[in-house]
Amino acid sequence: MITSIRGQNLLTLEGMSEGALLEVLDTAESFVEVNRRTIKKVPALKGRVVASIFFEESTRTRLSFETAAKRLSADVLSLAVASSSVKKGESLRDTTATIDALGIDAVVMRHQSSGAALQVSRYVPHVRVINAGDGLHQHPTQGLLDAFTIRQVLSERKGSSGVESGLEMFKGLRVLIVGDIRHSRVARSDIWAYATLGCDVRVAAPGTLLPANIETWPVTVVSNFDEALEWADVVGLLRLQRERGSGSFVPSLEEFTQTFGLTLARAKRLGPSTIIMHPGPMNRGVEIDSKVADQVNAVITRQVANGVPVRMAVLYLALAGVREGGAS
Repeated sequence: MITSIRGQNLLTLEGMSEGALLEVLDTAESFVEVNRRTIKKVPALKGRVVASIFFEESTRTRLSFETAAKRLSADVLSLAVASSSVKKGESLRDTTATIDALGIDAVVMRHQSSGAALQVSRYVPHVRVINAGDGLHQHPTQGLLDAFTIRQVLSERKGSSGVESGLEMFKGLRVLIVGDIRHSRVARSDIWAYATLGCDVRVAAPGTLLPANIETWPVTVVSNFDEALEWADVVGLLRLQRERGSGSFVPSLEEFTQTFGLTLARAKRLGPSTIIMHPGPMNRGVEIDSKVADQVNAVITRQVANGVPVRMAVLYLALAGVREGGAS
């Protein structure tokens, strides 16, 4: 059981305790105010060096992490893999050793292989490793920012702050996750975060886009998507990950949209306060209708914005209590 990420790596949300999740959410709450200032910067990580290493293309996550690190006053090294020695056949271990030689304190890494972040944490145990997405495994900060966004929205509706509302608002919250569950590391992180916080989590997808071991997950698979939409307090949509071959798991995009897409007509089944989420990038007109994505209850751009304070919290906590040079 992971009881805190203070001074630790963040590789997965599976096995993280309620307290550890809330520690990140509460810390992120304190950084929201920083991001509203004219000068959006605090000296919390001044003198620390954060390396951003993305072996897969990314816009939201990479920019969010780099913005977060800079707002904490850390120095940021960004590795452009497309023009690095990786393209010449350099191993992950040697790339990590090269970056480590530059005296870094934390590595933020995205990789196409599941378990890559864990491997790097073993290569450089004195460096904090933050998993920014590894293969089909986990995307922990996305799960954290999604939970943070839900708590923020519900808190605003109740007129209270996220810190004051604590854990109770998650208990029994009905969350429906829809789409390409099979290939989604976001789904895996979201599900573990929501289930740990006490939500009732259900998933809807074509059978071909459900993982083979779904029965071991803390979720219920729904057979009637339309009824599930009426049940849900939160609907989280996932894109078809064609770069991971998901297109071959459905007869056509049109058929997927007709059966599991949140069309404008189907969105009328949602309650007036149902929260609509999507981690991005969206395939407008496939998993979500463009007009639905722009509705008031869709918090998709807020998820992007919340990525910065949540990732500030993760970097701060991971490096908190670790002295310069790596010793704790």
